[in-house]
Amino acid sequence: MLEFNVRFGDPETQPILMRLKSDLLEVLLAVCDGTLDQVKLEWDPRPAVCVVMTSGGYPGDYQKGKKITGLQEAGKLDDVIVFHAGTKDLDGEIVTNGGRGLGVTALGRTIADAKARAYQAVEKIKFDGVYCRRDISDKAIKTNK
Repeated sequence: MLEFNVRFGDPETQPILMRLKSDLLEVLLAVCDGTLDQVKLEWDPRPAVCVVMTSGGYPGDYQKGKKITGLQEAGKLDDVIVFHAGTKDLDGEIVTNGGRGLGVTALGRTIADAKARAYQAVEKIKFDGVYCRRDISDKAIKTNK
């Protein structure tokens, strides 16, 4: 038996969404209607990098309920979007609620520039027990030199 699953992966989808200039809803509706061949997909040519910020203990028993600060500051940076995954609004404050908390994603002129922008945003976001890898995109940067 061979099984195929067709779905957006996490965190692979975040850089794709950053680069997609077309209306995602229009694309998905065209898939449902069988008219995808009539949709012209438009893409931003710049590379995108996504850094996942995880809760303490992930991938094992991870911490929940830790207040997250700096989201507004990070969101003000050019060509950066902070995608929420394992978070929730608790009485008006955003707190951790899952292992993979945030996908901090940035566009750049080069992969190295996108990486720098993503980590610039990461530095603005704080919560107890936060962890993220520091080598995201290093292989791609090395390959493209």
